[in-house]
Amino acid sequence: MILLEVAPLLVLLGLLASGRVSPIIACCGALLAALPALLALQGAELGGFLLRESLLAGFLAGQPVAVVAGGLLFHAAVSAPGPAEARPISAARIFAVSLPLGVFLESVTGFSVGAVFALSALRSMGVRGALAAALAVQALTMVPWGGLGPGTSLGSAIAGVPPQEVARIAAWPTMLWLLLLAPLLWRFMAMAGAAADGREKWIQFGLLALLGALLLLANALGPFEVAGVIASGIVTVLALWRADPPDDLRRALRAASPYLLLVAALLAARLWPQPPGWKPFAAFPVFPITHVAVVLLLVALGVMLARGRLGEAPAALRRAARPALAMLLYVLLGRWLAGSGIAAGLAEDLAHALGPAAPYAILPMAVVSGVITGTNVGSNAALMPVQAALGQEAGLAPALVAGLHNFGGGAGAGMGASGLAMLCGLLADGTRPAAIWRLLLPSILAVLFCGTLALVVLR
Repeated sequence: MILLEVAPLLVLLGLLASGRVSPIIACCGALLAALPALLALQGAELGGFLLRESLLAGFLAGQPVAVVAGGLLFHAAVSAPGPAEARPISAARIFAVSLPLGVFLESVTGFSVGAVFALSALRSMGVRGALAAALAVQALTMVPWGGLGPGTSLGSAIAGVPPQEVARIAAWPTMLWLLLLAPLLWRFMAMAGAAADGREKWIQFGLLALLGALLLLANALGPFEVAGVIASGIVTVLALWRADPPDDLRRALRAASPYLLLVAALLAARLWPQPPGWKPFAAFPVFPITHVAVVLLLVALGVMLARGRLGEAPAALRRAARPALAMLLYVLLGRWLAGSGIAAGLAEDLAHALGPAAPYAILPMAVVSGVITGTNVGSNAALMPVQAALGQEAGLAPALVAGLHNFGGGAGAGMGASGLAMLCGLLADGTRPAAIWRLLLPSILAVLFCGTLALVVLR
């Protein structure tokens, strides 16, 4: 039975690692490989199970798909007409767009929109292929605060601990991870032909340290939902000013006005305490009319209308078709594995096999759940109950377990199969996730190290 349950994961990872098939085909193979285990578990109820979980997957996938579509619309609205303006490549520009700016946009919108913007900026500098995608993924280093933190809210509710405490604990390993990312960023810059000199490295390291410190401070002093926006927003201004000092401050403010409008609209939407919404599934959060996807789409269409560029909307939405299909399939796989109990069963088997070392499985399981589900919401929904039970048996504080899972699941989601599939779809140059994962392997190892160190220090 264990072999049947693990088969879809082996098929998925094997096909992706081979580099011979697209992410969409790999996921279809994993879905087919999951059917024998599902049949053994569900029996005559298999048809009803597949229908229920597929409907739930459509609901869950619809949210990130709508956000990505809105992000592409917004990107089309704020971009100059015609081909993207080529920008001279430099270490300062690569750093600014791939991390602080990307993180800021991800904190505001969520669902990998920050990576979409980062990828576009990197391509305008001539960075292509797997390297461009690996740099764009750096925009997803603060996923627990992405989109104003819906995954963190869900995970804390499942674990039964205050979300502010969950975010506060997740901020510690995140800060350390940001610092450990510096050498990897410098390696990527050198590969892109824009190696950072000694002075530039010290400045970038200082900005990463400032980002981490501001994240800790914002979580300690204010609501966790806006901690990512505040911390990354301050560092983004400094990084962009260094990379491209504006010749005309007034013109720079006009160029930034759509972004400021979007931030203001999203924060204003959060002031509505209980907006009406759609809640077809009791166990999952409501889809409110103030959801980030709705706000993003309205602001994007408004900016397009104001600039007389509504005619570009269909082309922008067509670009979302392939990433949307990839996201839908990967969320579907995640729901089949989670809803059937396969994911939880494999986690429990691993925990029992490890015995006293079981607490050290929290981070690997969190990362794997993020990679498979592709979102922090999905990761928390799938494995937070198992992680909470595991922590209770090991005598760990519930908030510590929830915070570490939130960190690891968010990091895994940032480098997840569905997100990389989306970036490969946008690149449309034959790049496969396996090539991106090879570049990101040091980052994945750093996540495991930072989370495990936090477990040892904070337990």
